[in-house]
Parts: sequence; structure tokens; C-alpha cells
Amino acid sequence: SISNTIDQRMSYGGSYDYATAGYFGRINYDYDGRYFASFSYRRDGSSRFHPDHRWGNFYSASAAWVITKEAFMKDLKWIDFLKLKASYGEQGNDNLYNETNSALSADYYYYAYLDQYKMTGSNGQFSDATLAYNGNKDITWEKSKSFNVGVDFNLWNDKLEGTVEYFSRKTTDMLYYKPVAASNGYTQIPMNIGAMTNSGLEIDLHSKIIKTSDLTWSVNVNGTFLKNKINQLSPDLNGQLIDGSRIYTEGESMYRLYLVKYAGVDPETGLAQYWAKYTAADEKADASHVAGQEYKTADWSVASTTNKCATKDLLPTVYGGFGTSINFHGFDASISFSYQLGGTIWDYNYQSLMHSGSSSYIGSNWHKDILNAWTETNRYTDVPRLNTQDKYTNSTSDRWLVSSDYLSLNNITVGYTLPRKLIAPIGLEKVRIYFAADNVALLTARDGLDPRSSYVSSQASSQYSPIRTLSGGLTVQF
Repeated sequence: SISNTIDQRMSYGGSYDYATAGYFGRINYDYDGRYFASFSYRRDGSSRFHPDHRWGNFYSASAAWVITKEAFMKDLKWIDFLKLKASYGEQGNDNLYNETNSALSADYYYYAYLDQYKMTGSNGQFSDATLAYNGNKDITWEKSKSFNVGVDFNLWNDKLEGTVEYFSRKTTDMLYYKPVAASNGYTQIPMNIGAMTNSGLEIDLHSKIIKTSDLTWSVNVNGTFLKNKINQLSPDLNGQLIDGSRIYTEGESMYRLYLVKYAGVDPETGLAQYWAKYTAADEKADASHVAGQEYKTADWSVASTTNKCATKDLLPTVYGGFGTSINFHGFDASISFSYQLGGTIWDYNYQSLMHSGSSSYIGSNWHKDILNAWTETNRYTDVPRLNTQDKYTNSTSDRWLVSSDYLSLNNITVGYTLPRKLIAPIGLEKVRIYFAADNVALLTARDGLDPRSSYVSSQASSQYSPIRTLSGGLTVQF
């Protein structure tokens, strides 16, 4: 007998390449240690872009003037050093990978200017080619333009030195995946759309309060004042993009949330309440309801539909650090802090710990604040009742916004260096014994909150606070 068999063999494979190339040059100028200038140019190419738009040109320039070198400064004895400086620079970005889009593998982004297809079929046969990625041959480099101007100074025989600097970083032609209707056969297309600016003021000061042969005591402090502004969005967005709990508006900071407003606990029922608005349909059904008028409701879904609002800018007003160090007859000690003031953060961890105890939270812990939940004898509280049937006890709202101010004790170091006269006879240059503690303490508006992880929200599921470390040792130099 003869049997016909088909040997079906399936194979898999893939190949993709990514390359960048660049050419650059730089010119530096220095005259008498008084005037400085620098200019650089670079031309970069990326295989992610179409050959017609593959190359980008980027320039930078800087200049500085040491004012204390001038003759008219000679009589100002209290100024030891004074320098004015300014710079401008451009930088390109070709990163198109969108980590939030799990539907596409990273492979597609290597050829972002091409339409790319996925072969489908069964039994080892290719039956069709489905469009998996819609390319755009017009995309090109995203460009960041940075401008800085500032002054370096040293005053009163090194008693005070520091830097004050204004900075502005504007990003244009931002690489963005514009959402489109699925009826097109795809849901997004890569484009160069939008512009955003980060600007602010940096201050860095150091002071040697005491400096003698036996004692040195110095302090330092720095602070950064930062502002963010969305300059431009895609024209078809009409100046605003709402994406879940985020809102992006031209002329405003990108660090704003779009949330329901919490209205507290109903003292009669213990239910969480939210601010909603009457609609035109409500007004038509009941003349006492005025369209646009706010009212309290326990139905979060109604409030979410009718009355979500943009929060204020979440960014802190200032952040930075400060510290001090002292040396006295071989003993040395230093301590350093970091801080942040004037900001707000969404405490997602706290929200998840203030649930109603419903079946979806089986096995989940509560925050200790749940002990202040509404009861018949505790009517006037900001924590809703505990009832497993309540769906909106800890729904997303501005209830979970809290100050992001913090003070962090980052490091304490104490040491002692043995006198040279004791160690020189045995051929040693230096012997120092020390003890150090890192990430010692963190003071925030709520225990367990770490605002250092993000400007927007704090989630323990994806972020860990720095580990406290204690160490000691012996340093020996021969």
C-alpha cells in the first residue's frame, strides 16, 4: 500500500536592525582667563526615520565672562570671584517606544516610518497579512532646546560661594502616538506633535562659617524652583487632552489630575459623598434642579460622568537639600538632608488601604485610619462606614491628594583621623575610623508615604523606598 503524507514543518524567525550615526565638532576659545566661548555642531542620523527625514542638525554655544579679572573690580575687595555665564544647546531624541502599549512588541518601533504587517494563518500556511503598525514617513527627530544663564561667585574671603542660575528646556516636535479611530484598521499613528517647556531657578550656596588651623565648620544649601508648561498639543485636540485621570491643557502644567471632587461623609448614612452636577435632562425633569448646579451624591459614577475637574499643578514650589560638616582636631562629622515644599501627590497606597472590605479586597490590609470610620456614635468623620456592599467607599477622587512636602535625613557620618605623629613612625600616611548611616529618616504628611518616587502618585507596588544602611570602617593609606 502507498500512503501519502505531508511533512508539515513550521519555522519562526525575525530580523531587525537599529543604528545611529553622528558627526560632530567643537571650537573652544579662551582669552586671558577672562573671556571664554565654545561652539559645537553635530549631525545625527537614525534608522528609525525615513531617509528623507533621517538626519538632524543640533547646535550648542556657550560663553563666560570672569568679571573680577576686569580693572574696575579691583577696589571691590569683598568680591573674590565673579563670573557671568550663558549657554544654549540642542539635543535630539529618536525613542518611539511606547511602554504603555502592550499590544505591540518593541520590534515594530525599529521601522517606525513603515507600514508593518503580521502574517497569520494555520497549518503552517500564510493566509493573510494583517496591518500591525501604521508607519509615518514624515516623522523625524524630537528636539530639546536648553538655555541657561547664571552667575558664579565667591565673597568675603571664601566665606560664601555659590551659583544662581536660570534654566529653560523646551522640547518641540515631540514624538507622540496620535490615537485614531479603529475603523481605519489601526488605532494610532506616530507623529511629531506638541511642545513643552520646563523652566526655573537653581540656587546653590556654600559657606565656610569658621576656618582656622584647628576648626573648620561649613554649611551648604541648594534649591530648585521648577515650572512646567504645555506649549502646544495636536491641533485636532483643540488645546486639551483628557486621558483617564490625567488632563493636558495648552498653557498649563502637565502635572495635573482630572478627578471627582470628594464631598465628605454623609453623617446620617455614613456613605462617601461626591460632588456631581445637574444636567439639562435633570433640569427638564425637575424644575428645582438647575443645570450646572453642584450637589452631593453617594453615586460616584454619576459624579464621574458630570463633574470631574482639573486639580491644581502638583509640582512642588521648591526642592533641594542642605547640610553641614565640621572638623576639629581630627574629629569630623557631617549631616545632609533633602527636602520638598509646596507640592501635592495622589497617595494611591493609602487609597487602596481604605477600602470597604468587599470581596475584591479579601486578604487586604487596612490603614489604621479605618478605626475612625463612621458609626452611629461617630457620625462626624471623614472616613466612610465599613460595609461590604458599598461600591464607592474608596473610589478615585481628590480625597486622596495630600501634601508632597517632605524632609529626608539622608546621611550622618562621624569619623576620627589619627594624628600623623602617631602613625608616621610605622610608615602610614593616614588612618581614619568612621561610622555612617544612610537613609536615616523621612518626615512626610502621612506615615508610609514616600513623595520622592513621583511627582504624581506614590505606589508601593512599583516603587521601594531607599533602604536604611548602617556601616563603619577603617581607612588606611600607606
